[in-house]
Amino acid sequence: MSENETSETTTETAAEIPVEKPDRDGLKTAKSLVLVNTGHGKGKSTAAFGTMLRAVALDWPVAVVQFLKSGDWNTGEEKIGRQIGVNWFSAGDGFTWNSEDLDESAAKARGAWAFAKETINSGDYKLVIMDEISYAMTWEWIDADDVATTIASRPAHVNLILTGRDMAERVIAQAHTVTEMTKVKHAFDDQIVAKKGIDY
Repeated sequence: MSENETSETTTETAAEIPVEKPDRDGLKTAKSLVLVNTGHGKGKSTAAFGTMLRAVALDWPVAVVQFLKSGDWNTGEEKIGRQIGVNWFSAGDGFTWNSEDLDESAAKARGAWAFAKETINSGDYKLVIMDEISYAMTWEWIDADDVATTIASRPAHVNLILTGRDMAERVIAQAHTVTEMTKVKHAFDDQIVAKKGIDY
């Protein structure tokens, strides 16, 4: 291949560098935002907790409600969250395949939603994260319509983040920003278990 051919190939595959400032005409502000992190890739909760740190750094009052993880998990995010003043509620019963009583697991999810709904409606928090809430809706342990209605009627200053695979379409319709995490590779595919400090 000649030098010219190499140069042309490189030019064709190179990403275009933006040189013009984006047009900001017509942009507006919002009093609060609703974010959804969904999809089958890793990073949904991780992204939510990154935003949690940003909010705490700005002195926002923050609450986290976890729908699957229980207080027995001793996760890194809960440890640091509590240390920096986040109101943390781990209400889940763990993985369903480890549950000794799925009715109890469902009851815990309903309790978590009741607490989350009360927390949102109180207006005491500027950010409320509902971690892994999608599963409770998918399994019909909580009503997706109730979740969507609560989102729509929340106090104007309350920002929300909802995480989990297969998020209900009614919830997605209420969100401002929806990110789908797509799995390219995952360590579990090579039978590598979740690693403390990386995964929880």
